[in-house]
Amino acid sequence: MLESPTRGQREPKYWALKQHLLDLLDTLPPGSPIPTERALATEFTVSRTTVRQALADLTAEGRLHRVQGKGTFAAEPKLAQRLQLSSYTEDMRAQGREPSSKLLEIEELVSEPETAKLLGLRAGTKILRMMRLRLADGEPMAVETTHLPLSRFRGLRKHVSAGGSLYAVLREHYGVEMERAEETIETSLAGPQEAELLGADVGMPVLLLSRHSFGTDGKPVEFVRSIYRGDRYKFVTTLTRP
Repeated sequence: MLESPTRGQREPKYWALKQHLLDLLDTLPPGSPIPTERALATEFTVSRTTVRQALADLTAEGRLHRVQGKGTFAAEPKLAQRLQLSSYTEDMRAQGREPSSKLLEIEELVSEPETAKLLGLRAGTKILRMMRLRLADGEPMAVETTHLPLSRFRGLRKHVSAGGSLYAVLREHYGVEMERAEETIETSLAGPQEAELLGADVGMPVLLLSRHSFGTDGKPVEFVRSIYRGDRYKFVTTLTRP
């Protein structure tokens, strides 16, 4: 039975169960099964609802991996990606993972005023919008939507349809080398489309990245919005005093 160590304050049962499971996970290798909901409810004298709440928290935090019809398992450690101006392909290979991409959409469309401004274009200028599913060792990791100036990168469609690194294509076929980027990171929740593509639950915490990149000539090259799985990803950076 769960007991609260906190004096003068009642600890929610699901929270105490969650702490127990965290201690258990520290002793288990990735992929190890954990007890069933029924077993946990019986062992700790709590309801199945309480068990599900604790499991949902740990799944959202990336500590558990739930497989429909098979059970719940200790998750692999999160991928720790360093914040730097590099491509997804480079980042995954640096971690010993095999990157791949699935092209979901690529279309020419009239730019919205905000996007046109970011790309240094007049409002109403046509841009190229590309949506890709990013994978590592075949596992969905992120949904990435890239906006590029159409007039500058005509013919790009045939180079990216086979997958691979966009940055490599821009460098090899258009002579564009990235120099700097401004990137913001926010938290969000997966909507139905993102959840389906990422193999996750609707409402799962995700990391929303927006990147505005510039080439060595100082001109804007791309504006990208990426949705990363919050249970599989964390970002690392080095801070220095100004």
